Amino acid sequence: MDRRTFAILCHHLRTIGGLKGTKNMDVEEMVAMFLHIVSHDIKNRIMRRQFARSGEIVSRQFNAVLNAVLRLHELLLKKPEPILGSSTNERWKWFKNCFGALDGTNIKVNVSALDRPRYWTRKSEIATNVLGVVSQDMQFIYVLPGWEGSAADSRVLRDAISRTNGLKVPQGHYYLCDAGYPNGEGFLAPYRGQ
Repeated sequence: MDRRTFAILCHHLRTIGGLKGTKNMDVEEMVAMFLHIVSHDIKNRIMRRQFARSGEIVSRQFNAVLNAVLRLHELLLKKPEPILGSSTNERWKWFKNCFGALDGTNIKVNVSALDRPRYWTRKSEIATNVLGVVSQDMQFIYVLPGWEGSAADSRVLRDAISRTNGLKVPQGHYYLCDAGYPNGEGFLAPYRGQ
């Protein structure tokens, strides 16, 4: 993440997320600590040494930033809007009532030696399988992280649909997906070999 993006994220967390610095720690340090923990899967005891803070402070500030990030969901996740029949966009005009597209991606992670077999992908990497759903202008509508890298895309999609606050596809609408997903109600996959 570059400095400009980091500054924008901190600004949004302050203004929209309601994140406030403390007497001994400003918002930028809190966000840096949060991003470092999330991106590198670092334990609390290691963060204590790196940032010279107590374990309680690290945990408390991590939770404060996490709650602020969750309050940004209106900004970060877009409400789906179907493509209208009168669309003039050359790429999307053929997909009336389509909300967008979905696909899974593997993101490399660090896991304990005991869990590694579950996270092995078919490309021999240790990763987590993340389902991403985007609108036609590439804005995220839904994200489901946390599945093992060995999980099939269709299994992750079934889980996303079955959750109470999961992915919803209204009657008569659909998402485009690749051949790794079932071609069924609400999902349009291409013909094999296309």
